Amino acid sequence: MADVLDIGCGANCIYPLIGQAEYGWRFTGTEIDEQALKAANQIIAANPGLQRNIRLRRQKNSAAILSGVVNKNDFFHAVMCNPPFHASAVEAAAGSQRKVRNLGLENAAPLNFGGQHNELWCEGGEKAFVAKMIAESVALARQCVWFTSLVSRKENLPALEKQLKALDVAEVRVVNMAQGQKQSRFLAWSFMPAAVRAQRLAK
Repeated sequence: MADVLDIGCGANCIYPLIGQAEYGWRFTGTEIDEQALKAANQIIAANPGLQRNIRLRRQKNSAAILSGVVNKNDFFHAVMCNPPFHASAVEAAAGSQRKVRNLGLENAAPLNFGGQHNELWCEGGEKAFVAKMIAESVALARQCVWFTSLVSRKENLPALEKQLKALDVAEVRVVNMAQGQKQSRFLAWSFMPAAVRAQRLAK
């Protein structure tokens, strides 16, 4: 059974719920927002069996991503993250307005296309967030087989791949995804050589 760390699980805890239901994986979800964490815990408590397979942790340090939520005895087969996309609240609001216009819903009730403010934006946007995650992953190199993050903007990849190359990671992969007209990808990196990864994933 795989153990997965989900960074920023949100109030709906959607990735742990899907991963546990579809694949039987165990999840540790982290969340910086106290209300979101409370809502996610209520979902888990209301569904028999989930408490054994999904646990949640509060990230108390707003300047950290992985630091402070991974214990010294933890081991994860994968870390996953859907990072904040925008660099500011203004940029996030403009993005939502573009979606409203594109859908022809200017006169409809207000819609939330992304989530709460901490899910939508952070200083420096997606690129800065993933760069920080990469930097923090070094300290956990032996505690996780694969680190992964969605990267919505393709133009952010070169700088992130350069950062990983400088860290001399064992392997970097970019996996492209497409859903309708939506094009995205996720970036994955591992500090473990292939033989070690195979051994750890087999356990």
